[in-house]
Amino acid sequence: MIETGLFWWVLAGGLVIAELLSGTFYLLMIALGCVAGGVVTLFGLSVSLQLVVAAAIALSALILLRRSRVDLAKGRHANPNNNLDLGALLQIDAWQGRRARALYRGAQWDVELLAGEDIDGQWYEIKEMRGNLLVVAAKRS
Repeated sequence: MIETGLFWWVLAGGLVIAELLSGTFYLLMIALGCVAGGVVTLFGLSVSLQLVVAAAIALSALILLRRSRVDLAKGRHANPNNNLDLGALLQIDAWQGRRARALYRGAQWDVELLAGEDIDGQWYEIKEMRGNLLVVAAKRS
């Protein structure tokens, strides 16, 4: 039978390796909780307390990561200093509701009309990018 302390360190190592293969930080935050569980074993606390500490640390780290990524994403996608595509003009021939497909930089992109904007003409200005989705507003002359 594997010792409890060794279990935490092996689990943390496995999660770090999985994080390196997948590229997500969420597994790294859970690995941080496992490290906390391993540290708690050094103080001789019970397995139930180890689980509680590991879960609390992992959950706290996940919440902090989630909040920091949301704030970062808001600033990055709407700031023209960080994204040179913002403000670029785009021609859209046909809309399907408030969505369309358009050729931009040699590839087809999903396009969504900015909230509060009306479909007006064929030329639109890129206001925001969310992954491969371009959020546009009608070009004002």
